Amino acid sequence: MSDAPSIVFLLDVDNTLLDNDRVHDDIDRHLAEGFGETGARRYWAIYEALRDKLGYADYLGAVQEFRLECDDEVRAQGIAAFLLDYPFAERLYPGALEAIAHLSRLGRCVVLSDGDVVLQPRKIDVSGIADAVQGRVLIYVHKERMLDDVARRFPAGHYVMLDDKLRVLDGMKRRWRERLTTVFVRQGHYANDPAAGREYPPAQIELGGIGELCGMRAEAFLSTSQPASATE
Repeated sequence: MSDAPSIVFLLDVDNTLLDNDRVHDDIDRHLAEGFGETGARRYWAIYEALRDKLGYADYLGAVQEFRLECDDEVRAQGIAAFLLDYPFAERLYPGALEAIAHLSRLGRCVVLSDGDVVLQPRKIDVSGIADAVQGRVLIYVHKERMLDDVARRFPAGHYVMLDDKLRVLDGMKRRWRERLTTVFVRQGHYANDPAAGREYPPAQIELGGIGELCGMRAEAFLSTSQPASATE
């Protein structure tokens, strides 16, 4: 008999467990203080161009390019120090770690995130998320394309994906179908983009915040066939 857990909970990080919009605002404020509004806008332009090219957010990669363009290459290196020393634990959503603890009693929790290979792991580590999931952290360029690898590393009878992006949830649901329950956490600017709601179908479960998970039972994730809220 397989010893695989019946449920594996796959947890996104940015704007699902951690308020990345506030992190963005803090970085923007730091840039403006050091390089002015023009410098901040230039950094974000580089950042967006890199994200379009690579398919994931690369804050440190943007610093590398920005330092070549700004008027003080040495001072620009301080942006990297700001990012690496950032207090990510202070940006966890209320109830995030409690939600992981609750889900860990129902199944196995695994972080499933997109991102670079330096800052994203550090964010997950220093925020306390890595410890909360006992080090089970997967970071890919496009996580929704890596489901075979996810299943190989963490086999289960059923999967539950929690994310703030309907695009990601829809892509995974199309691949795994009844094998997956999708949970949409309506936090952050992506989750509240009305265009996404028009373009993609609703998730099977919708939460107003990650802390709402603490009142849910395992059956809620296994029996859902139609969109529902956590209170139903």
